[in-house]
Amino acid sequence: YDELSPTYIIFFCLFDFFQDSQRIYTFKKRCLENMNIELADEAVIMFLNTLGTKGDVSPDIQSLFDYINSNTITSNFTREVADTIVEIKNDKKVRDAYMTYEMRMKDLRDEAHAEGKAEGRAEGKAEGLAEGKAKEKTATAKRLLSMGLSVEDIAKATSLSVEQVEAIKAE
Repeated sequence: YDELSPTYIIFFCLFDFFQDSQRIYTFKKRCLENMNIELADEAVIMFLNTLGTKGDVSPDIQSLFDYINSNTITSNFTREVADTIVEIKNDKKVRDAYMTYEMRMKDLRDEAHAEGKAEGRAEGKAEGLAEGKAKEKTATAKRLLSMGLSVEDIAKATSLSVEQVEAIKAE
């Protein structure tokens, strides 16, 4: 635990996820029972709101926000970002790796979807069978009642409780 490197997860948002107009929202793990206790794993999650108006950011970060929002290059930093994006887009290996990754993600989503459908069908089938058995027991109990059998005998024959058979009889 002590050897963990600091971890940063950064989300660039083109909308204000938390609706507080902050440019940057920074989160660290805290104990809910005592907010003075912070988990010392050095994990930080940041949401960068490109449309925020509250809080100070460096000129480079503001120029990055401007670039993200309007594709306008306003600094050397955003020039480097734009050049790197073009370089990555033109790199066949990177493009192929990205496409392979996207196809694998699609396959995993499709597999999960198929498993979910199969699971749903199995649950539906089980519910349908259980419902069908319950209806059949009720129908059998009604026939046996019409034949004059006792509630106790019908309960034994259908595996229904005496209370259930009495409720059917009351109908």
